Parts: sequence; C-alpha cells; structure tokens
Amino acid sequence: MIRRNYMKEIAVYTDGACSGNPGPGGWACVLMYGEHVKELSGYEPETTNNRMEMLAAIEALKKLKEPCSVTIHSDSAYLVNAINQRWINNWLRNGWKTSTRQPVENQDLWRELLVQMNVHKVTFVKVKGHANNRWNNRCDELAVGQVKRRGKPEGPRGGI
Repeated sequence: MIRRNYMKEIAVYTDGACSGNPGPGGWACVLMYGEHVKELSGYEPETTNNRMEMLAAIEALKKLKEPCSVTIHSDSAYLVNAINQRWINNWLRNGWKTSTRQPVENQDLWRELLVQMNVHKVTFVKVKGHANNRWNNRCDELAVGQVKRRGKPEGPRGGI
C-alpha cells in the first residue's frame, strides 16, 4: 500500500472590526472543510482594525487540529499584501524594521502568524470587503456583532 502525504484543504474567511481606531474591536472567521462549517469570533476592549484582521487569521489557524492546506480569504490589504508582496520577509531581514527604519507595528501578531504558517500550508487571497461575498459578509456580521454586544461603553457607576 502506498501512503501519500495528504493535507486537508480548508477554506477560511476572516474579518475584523473596530469602533474607533483604536477602540473596542471584534474579529471573526469561518472555517470550511467539505460540508463542515465552523464560525469563531472574539472581542478585544482596546485594539485596532489591523490587529483584529490579523487575529482572525491567527485564531482560524490555531483552531486546526493537524497541519492543513489553508486558503485564507481576507478583505485586509494590510494582511494579504504583507504576505503576498513579501513585506514580512523584508521586515524579518531588517530586524522588524520598515523600509523607513521604523519598528513594524503589531510584531507580536506577525510573529504568531508566522508560527502558525510554519504548521500549515497557507495561501492568502484578497477579497473585496462589503461586496457580494457571502462568507466575507458573514465574518463582518460576526465581528461587528462582537463590538456591538460587548464594546458599548459602560454607563455611570453607583447607586441611585
């Protein structure tokens, strides 16, 4: 019997949302394998939209129980271009500095993303945000929902 190295092919859609930038934020992802669909979302009380976009991709990859071939669909040019246009390779080569010698923002999340990308075979695909893409729209709904449910400022404290 011949054994082949087979990796499950997973499609992932991601999105992030932020009320203010920085401000309360939400992230969401939809993972699909065959007929299986799993939705994940979360909240951060003080963050940026870029961090939420990145965290959605990281959380999706962390959820996988074995190495997989993953296509991540994102409307974040920041995330997709950093990988596909190899900005991240330059940042690594330059000691996490940009071309203008400034520290790269969100290094903690970029480092975690790289860790996850070493486990899985990951491809990033840019999708148009707020367009007619069912799964991108669903991620947006979930991420915004996290902000609306949990990101409201607290009212005055104390008794009457």
